[in-house]
Amino acid sequence: MNLNNLEKILEAEPKYRLSQAKSAVFKELIEDWAETSILPSELRQQLNKNCPLSIKAETTVSKTEDVAKARITLEDGLEIESALMRHSDGRNTVCVSSQTGCPLDCQFCATGKMGFKRNLKPLEIVEQAIFFARRLKKESERITNAVFMGMGEPLLNYENVMTAITILNDKNGLNIGARHISVSTIGIIEGIKKLAAEKIQLNLAISLHAPNNKLRDEIIPINKKYPIEMIISAVDNYIAKTNRQVMFEYLLIKGVNDSDACARELAGLMKKPLYFLNLISYNPSGVFQASTPERTENFKSILKEMGVKFSQRYKFGQDISAACGQFAIK
Repeated sequence: MNLNNLEKILEAEPKYRLSQAKSAVFKELIEDWAETSILPSELRQQLNKNCPLSIKAETTVSKTEDVAKARITLEDGLEIESALMRHSDGRNTVCVSSQTGCPLDCQFCATGKMGFKRNLKPLEIVEQAIFFARRLKKESERITNAVFMGMGEPLLNYENVMTAITILNDKNGLNIGARHISVSTIGIIEGIKKLAAEKIQLNLAISLHAPNNKLRDEIIPINKKYPIEMIISAVDNYIAKTNRQVMFEYLLIKGVNDSDACARELAGLMKKPLYFLNLISYNPSGVFQASTPERTENFKSILKEMGVKFSQRYKFGQDISAACGQFAIK
């Protein structure tokens, strides 16, 4: 899919042609310009030649059919991942990547093993959502939520990510409500400060995964630059400016961060009113394994005793290697 030349091709056409073309792509979700009769035949042929709409992707679906994962090949041959999670309450959440690979090298993340290739352009981000939106349309369904929790660190590609969010949110685009769009960061302070100043009401998530700097330094190298106290300060500033709840994500990794001591230390960090903790069952990747059910229950019991607001996100698509980067590195 390549819309880079769309405006140039249509610059000699009446102004309304651009709106018609964008509506066909983002609202009607056409896969070939021949599918729209509103544009002249000659123009459709030109667009098919210079602005192709096909998306080259390999897809796999979990046994329970609640997760579909796509490996999308970009024009330059690089590959990215995105996923569709279908919830029992009717929500359809698309998880998109913001970079090819990732520069952060978190020890538990498969994407980190790929290294960093480049930032994604806005339409390369949106393309991932369009791919699944087309699939859902065939079932008379639509994407209701979008999360930037795929490959890469969104706040290291800030401008392109925000441009992509504008398209996802646009009522003439995919029309996903701003409050249903979440951006997850490892804790890039500069990006959190910028988000606090944005007028759009997004959801902010912090990938914490450790309750202290010593442990976080070991599994998340960038913590040496952005330690927990700096992240907490930036989050508090974000809340003061937006009055919006912030979610802290915590992967439960066997023998690494799932001890009783970690639970108590984590609870101490999570006591503020607009903090919310999301425990995540880990999809095994490399040397790390998921916490046992017994250990997970003990961890949760301590959080409950200490009055922490939390939920638990269970494993999605473990049978299709649904964790970030697992599909692409195969």
